[in-house]
Formats: sequence, structure tokens, C-alpha cells
Amino acid sequence: MTENQETPDAEDKSLSGSATLPLRPPCERLSCHKSSVCSRSYFVVVMVFFHVYIINVIALLFYVHYSSGQDDASRSRDAPSGSHQPPESRRPPSKPEFLRDVSLTRIEGIRVGHVQKVSLVPGKVHEMRTLSLKPLLFEIPGFLSKDECRVVMQLAQLKGLMESQLMVQDGQEELAKELNLSPEEIFNLLDINQDGQLQLHEVYVSLWIVRLDGIWLTPENLREIYAGLKADKDDNGLLSLEEFRLLSNDAFQRFLLQQGVKRSQLVRNSRHTWLYQGKGAHQVLQDIKARVTRLTRLPPALVDLSEPLQVVRYEEGGHYHAHHDSGPVYPETACTHTRLAANTSTPFETSCRYITVLFYLNSVDGGGETAFPVADNRTYDEVSLIQNDVDLLDTRRNCDKSNLRVKPTRGTAVFWYNYLSDGRGWVGEQDEYALHGGCMVTHGTKWVANKWINIDPDYQRQARYQQLVSQQQEDEDDEGLTLNTDVQSPSIHQDL
Repeated sequence: MTENQETPDAEDKSLSGSATLPLRPPCERLSCHKSSVCSRSYFVVVMVFFHVYIINVIALLFYVHYSSGQDDASRSRDAPSGSHQPPESRRPPSKPEFLRDVSLTRIEGIRVGHVQKVSLVPGKVHEMRTLSLKPLLFEIPGFLSKDECRVVMQLAQLKGLMESQLMVQDGQEELAKELNLSPEEIFNLLDINQDGQLQLHEVYVSLWIVRLDGIWLTPENLREIYAGLKADKDDNGLLSLEEFRLLSNDAFQRFLLQQGVKRSQLVRNSRHTWLYQGKGAHQVLQDIKARVTRLTRLPPALVDLSEPLQVVRYEEGGHYHAHHDSGPVYPETACTHTRLAANTSTPFETSCRYITVLFYLNSVDGGGETAFPVADNRTYDEVSLIQNDVDLLDTRRNCDKSNLRVKPTRGTAVFWYNYLSDGRGWVGEQDEYALHGGCMVTHGTKWVANKWINIDPDYQRQARYQQLVSQQQEDEDDEGLTLNTDVQSPSIHQDL
């Protein structure tokens, strides 16, 4: 066998040698040292200490929890039955605190045009259509039958309708006296842009807030008043502080009386009455209240303790300028229906009408729509409601410029929320987009009815009010009498 020949064993060795890499010493596999973190023994020690630390923390928490519980239990056993707790925080509050065990159901609008099926009367399904999301507004055709509409109108005529012309009775002077404001403070309050001069639109917006004893003034009316009273001495269309001091609410009224006020200039031109819906009332009125309870999905007690049904008739030319059914509620504001339970005196009061349900009792020949000037607007700004002598609040002239108008059709009901939710199942802030009004009736007569649901945004005040009424009912029942729960002080029926 020559040197160039190789045996099979030698060949196998050479192949295996070429396929297998030579083994490196252990220290060459990873460039680490005995003291590094990758040391297995070091890692094990760290994990042991970490678990011991976690166990100690958990044990400490359990000890604190159980020791505090035992201390409270021993303290309650040792305390005598009639003893008083010395800490101030343990003293009972002056007024009972009620747990919030009631949550107000709020119907979702989904989107404009969305239709929901609702069951309000046995054997019939109504369709409820979303008209707007700001405010949350719904329409229910056929809510009332033809006969129910007739009965309500006849009951209202039987009881008698009263004039509802003047909505606001307090002017700027009385409000200023309540707040103890000086003419300078009032001037600065009205001066929106703070330029030291009152423009026409600034005075007009301020008059819209109080509406001057229920009289609706247009920019043209203000110019006539300025000229008649010679208020603008330098005739520049602006009022300085000196010129403003010469004016007063009484001066405006005297001028208007001299000139004569037309019925069309009133904030509201209609007649109305109130129909009791409690026990013993006409069955149709009780059925309407029960139907409203199912529609709004509110606790029956809240509906029972709300205002009676208001019935309104508008003759030809009748209207109701844009307004809110309820005002904003601040800490110093009292709700009309709970003011006695609140047991506080305040110069500010509003009706706190959480929901408005409006029923059309007849179909109007011409006009009479319910207008929502800013429905689903992107923003809301009082000043922008009156621009370029166009007053969106004036339902006599500018109803066609409202974002949404609902045509009065017999039996149809519309309802909306005047307040937002507070996010916790109760009443929140006022929904300013709920601004609405009644367009002028151009032909025929318009009959409507209003059902307001009164809820105090202050849960404690509402709960105390319901408890007070419940106690009165029990006292009256003990004497064999029945308390008419929704017959309240006439002052609650504010035509806001």
C-alpha cells in the first residue's frame, strides 16, 4: 500500500474531522467571569431574597388589616351604649344623608333619524324617532288618541283658561337690588367687550335675559326708546357710563306705556290652565301620566311629585319666544318644588324641570311649529343668537331660521331633556341647546299640553323632599284624608 492510498478508517476520520468543530474550553463559550450576573449561584441567591421580601410585605399588610379590625371591634364592645364619640368627625350630620340608591334612566338617541320601538299601552307599539342629539329630543306620533286629545281640551275649557301674557315680572332694577349692585357694576356686567361703551347688541342681550316685564323688544324698538328718552346724548349709537346712569328700567316702562304695547310684543301670547293628574282625577289624565312614566322610564314617585298637566291655547297671532323651560342650578339656587325641604333662603329659584313632554292636541292650519333655534349646533353662544338685527329668539319673525322645527300634529308627543347627565346617574348641568319656542300661529288655533318632570340636581334635597311628602301622606292617611301630591303652591307653575 502506497503512501498516496488511504485506508477506510483514515478516510472516516478525515470526514468526521472536517464535519465536527473542535470543542472549546468552557471558559471560551461565554465571555463571563465568576463574579458576573450570569453566575447561576448569584442568580439563585437574588431570587431567594426577592421572594422573602415579597412574603414579608404581604404578611405585614395582613397584620395591619386584622389588628385594626380587632381594635375597632374591641372599641365598639367597650364603649357604653349611650356614650358620645369625642372626635368631631364621628358626630352625626345635622341633616340625614341619603344613599344614592336611585339612578335616572336616560334614553339613548343613537343618531338623528334613529327609530326605536316602545310599548306604552297594552297591545300597541309606538315608534319613537330621534330628532336631535343636542338637546336629546324625540318624537312619538300617535302618543294620544283623538278622543284623549278631545277630552283634555274639554277639561281645560271646563276649568277655565287664564291669560299667560307676561312671563317675567322682575326687571333689572329689582335684580340689582337683590344682588346689591351699583350702576357701575351693572354697566361693567353689560359691557361684554369691556370697551367702556355699551353697543346696541350688548344692551339688547341684557334685556333678553330679563325681558323687561314680559315685553319683547327688537333692535328697532331700542332705537326708538333711545331717541324717545334722549338717552344717547351725543347720538353716536353708544351709551357711556354717564348716559347709562340716566336710564332705568322704570324709564323704559314709562316710555313703553306712553307708546302703547301691542300683544305681538309680549314674550308669550296665549291662555293656559293646570289639570290635576293624581288620585281621583279623570281617567284620561291618569292614563297620560302613567304613559309618560313608561316613556321616560323614571321612578313613578318622581313623576307623581312633579307639576300637573299644563294645557295651553294659542289663538291666531299667538306665539312663545324662544326660552328654556328651566334655568341653570348653582349652589345658591333653590328648586321651586324642593325649596321647603331645603330649608334655606335664597334669592335665586328655578323650576328644575328635568324633562319636558309636549303633546299636540290638534293639528294647526298654519304656523304654530315648535322651534329649536340651536339644535345640534356645534357651539352655543348667547351673543351669536342676535346678529345683524336677526334675533333667533324672536318666533314671530325668525322661526324659519331655526335649526329644527316640529309641525304640530294631533296626538303627537315630543319630549326632551333640559339637563345633561352628571355621569353618575343623576341630573347634571343645564343643556343650553334645549332652547325652544312656539312659532306664531298664522291660521286657526293651536292646543298643546305640557308635562314637566321636576327633579332637583341636588340628590339630598330631592330625597329629603320625597321623605317629607311621604310623611305628610302618612299623617293625612291616618286622619282618613288623601293628599293630592301634585297640587302644590301656585308659584311652582312658572311659565318659563
